[in-house]
Amino acid sequence: MNDTKQQIEKEVRETVESGVDIYERVRGITLKALTERTLDVDNIKDVMESVLKGMSDGLSQQYDPAKHAFKQSTEALDDALTKTAEASKLAIEEAASNVDEFSSHDFKRAAEDLKSLEGMFLDTIETIGRHGNETASKIAKDFLAHARANGTEVGRQSRLILEGLDNLRVSGQHAVVTGAVVTTSALAKIAGGFLAGIAESLHPEKPHE
Repeated sequence: MNDTKQQIEKEVRETVESGVDIYERVRGITLKALTERTLDVDNIKDVMESVLKGMSDGLSQQYDPAKHAFKQSTEALDDALTKTAEASKLAIEEAASNVDEFSSHDFKRAAEDLKSLEGMFLDTIETIGRHGNETASKIAKDFLAHARANGTEVGRQSRLILEGLDNLRVSGQHAVVTGAVVTTSALAKIAGGFLAGIAESLHPEKPHE
């Protein structure tokens, strides 16, 4: 895992230092890393930390270039996490429609994992900001103030997904039944398959300005 984390950090750092297509390249690095492992909270957190550490290490000490690279990188990570939330939603729906026993415990755990994505994202940025140089710390502080006031894309998407899953649970489908046939690890594997499909379907877009 350490070698993998170091490789992610290296790729992101070199991307940020280059200043070329940061959004597309960081999103690609993130999605690739996420699809190469089980899509559970611990692994998602590891990837997130590695991406943000690489970004921080690659930032210029000049404010304007650093702010641009920070914005591109965090938007790319936010987008990748949003895709992860969408894949988790598809996995839960798949499990609920194809098995007879999807316990309330499974449902609650999956919902909690979705709820945690935005918090992990912001907490990791806060940690990176505390340990970065003065420029990185200021940019991170400004970003966090804005994100906590206005939310993030992964936060908005997760809330929409959770609302939809509540409807699924209430509708009488197999989402809440006694039993525990679908385990968290099984859901993570299903979600990983969906995320791989989502990642493959993405085409290069114009980098965010």
